[in-house]
Amino acid sequence: MNLFPGIEPGEIAELLNCLQARRVQYASGEMILEEGSRVRKFGIILSGHARSIKWDTSGRVIILTLLEKGSEIGVLLAAQPEKESPVSIQAQDDVSVLMIPYDRVLDPCIKACPKHDRLLRNYISIVAQKGLVLHERIDCLLKSTVREKILTYLLRISHEQKSTSFQIPLNRNAMSEYLNIERSALSRELSNMKRDGLIDYHLNNFRLKYNN
Repeated sequence: MNLFPGIEPGEIAELLNCLQARRVQYASGEMILEEGSRVRKFGIILSGHARSIKWDTSGRVIILTLLEKGSEIGVLLAAQPEKESPVSIQAQDDVSVLMIPYDRVLDPCIKACPKHDRLLRNYISIVAQKGLVLHERIDCLLKSTVREKILTYLLRISHEQKSTSFQIPLNRNAMSEYLNIERSALSRELSNMKRDGLIDYHLNNFRLKYNN
């Protein structure tokens, strides 16, 4: 978990007890966080998958980020409880989340702990990483053509996995939502890119022939 690097397992258990952290279970399709709600706790996904979503004016779902084991939820919002959440977080399968009250992070009980400084440094690091993830999402959306959006996304996953052959975490419907592309336009452009020798793919397995 990104919240606890540099903290020993025994110290983590002590911190979790003082933070009053608790495990919460969510069923597939259930909302972990709803748009418009005020957030006073942040979470860490212990198992399962979720997605950060919004609805456009036509009622179509737009995927903003994909979340998996180790992903954080509500880190930015918990620090500003007067702000309403601009997104919803939905479980994609059965999800287990470690929920931590933000106020407890600043509680004197925690401040007395020798690892409090490390905890805060890790929290700030998570906030910075959230900004980078948002930048990556915007980078895809700002591309002017369907092909550029697809290539931007595939190149990022390729770099993350350090291979030109890789598996993406999205099916076609989710990929079209994430890139804000019509499903038919996505399938058509993937076929064109394969024909043009830029990529090869089968289901969620891709190979980049273009690497620029």
